[in-house]
Amino acid sequence: MRNHGTFIISLDFELNWGVHDVFTLEQYEKNLLGTREAIDKMLELFDNLGIRATWATVGMLFFRNKEELMNNLPSNLPSYTNMEFSPYGKIGDIGENEEEDPFHYGQSLLKKISQYEGQEISTHTFSHYYCLEEGQTADQFEADLVASLKVSSTFGRPAKSIVFPRNQLNIDYLKICKKHGIESFRGNEKSWIYKESKFHKESPLKRMLRLADCYVNITGHNTYRLKNAGKAPLVNLASSRFLRPYEPKLKSLEKLRLRRIKKSLIHAAQNGEVYHLWWHPHNFGKDIEENLQFLTEILELVFRLNKQYGFESLTMGEATKIAFQLNEEKRYEKIRPQSHYEM
Repeated sequence: MRNHGTFIISLDFELNWGVHDVFTLEQYEKNLLGTREAIDKMLELFDNLGIRATWATVGMLFFRNKEELMNNLPSNLPSYTNMEFSPYGKIGDIGENEEEDPFHYGQSLLKKISQYEGQEISTHTFSHYYCLEEGQTADQFEADLVASLKVSSTFGRPAKSIVFPRNQLNIDYLKICKKHGIESFRGNEKSWIYKESKFHKESPLKRMLRLADCYVNITGHNTYRLKNAGKAPLVNLASSRFLRPYEPKLKSLEKLRLRRIKKSLIHAAQNGEVYHLWWHPHNFGKDIEENLQFLTEILELVFRLNKQYGFESLTMGEATKIAFQLNEEKRYEKIRPQSHYEM
């Protein structure tokens, strides 16, 4: 029986494909260019402290050049009502390769990530696909997923876990994921303030409460037992906390933000529960030193909790395998007849 806790990191790796509909390239250029340095420093930090992580990667980042990308597009493109959500109309404007255009290609970064022990590459869909937006269909999602799994397999094996862009979980699409070999996903926290919604339907109140929840405990620790992650149809390795980037205007609140995370980590370690932390590498592309110092404090605590409680850093894939085993144990306990000595 597994009694110690689990620490999971997932990173939504997308570069400009994840923000093309929110910022102009000029508005977000500094973050995107700084992402490469931030990734180097994160990998070094993970390696030094034995931290394993899952890099949920947009499929478009895998290609060497535009020709390769164009030759591997999904067979059925999303027909969003708001076509600003679709990146396909913007491909004509991107550069020819990673050297010319570091905003839309990431193959060299993926190769670097793959060289580090304990770093897993999973899918963030092919095109940063929005599963709840109007106009798109299940068939289009399936075509996107197939294209994503095909290109991710060039880095060893097809992805086995998925992180849905903008956390737009569409329950109806989980069976499609299972059909194509996906075993787990990152769900949202249970509180209503984290409930999935369409991008432009997010209420200001929910945004305000989510921001406040980063500093004071509004929604609880958002930790859970791995054996309760379920498997119907996929294991739900739900989020515990989005690691917000450093904000100079809120510098005076940094100690509160750190304490909020540390208290939940300690709770998870002491109670044998899962703590799932996530962010985007581009969140660290600006104020790199401040963000890395904050992350270092978190991971050094995880390192100490591992020594004290056996709090274990796992990828989503590794945690999924254990969840399957725990579910089998639960099923066996239900069907196992009681012995004479247990009656």
